[in-house]
Amino acid sequence: MSQAPTIERMRLSDVPRVMEIELQSFPTPWSESAYITEISNQSAYYVVARLDGDVVGYAGMWVIMDEAHITTIAVDARHRGRKLGERLLVALLDESMAKGLKRATLEVRQSNRVAQKLYVKYGFDAVAVRKDYYANNNEDALVMWVHDLLAPGYVSRYRELRSQLEKSLEQTPAASVDCDAAK
Repeated sequence: MSQAPTIERMRLSDVPRVMEIELQSFPTPWSESAYITEISNQSAYYVVARLDGDVVGYAGMWVIMDEAHITTIAVDARHRGRKLGERLLVALLDESMAKGLKRATLEVRQSNRVAQKLYVKYGFDAVAVRKDYYANNNEDALVMWVHDLLAPGYVSRYRELRSQLEKSLEQTPAASVDCDAAK
């Protein structure tokens, strides 16, 4: 039986494996040089999920003033359905709150209902549509926001969700739904 996944800061040595997941997850992948740049970007925060030492997912965000802009979340296809995408999202939200950021935003394909469901679960509201956002097929993106990460009501609900996630991982670490690739 494999051990529980860990979430760690992305390192330069992780980039080749991140690129493998990137290429399988997105029709218009970022370049390797983009991830190398993000690792050293003081306004960026990128993490990987490791399972038995192997990178099985990653996520990142930019910190822009008092906002977290989630740029990417992806999980290796062989490891989807294990709540790794949710764990990665929680890692980004944890960092956002620790930094005192007030809002979080992201774009997600209109067709990616699984990711949207996860984001709604964590308090993101769809507030706008970016027409023809995705270059590979001109698909629209939903712009989603959490408007007050630090509000007592949001913090309370977030802690409850986080606790439920941790308990579910303790009980059945290999079962559940994941957000798959969320760019």
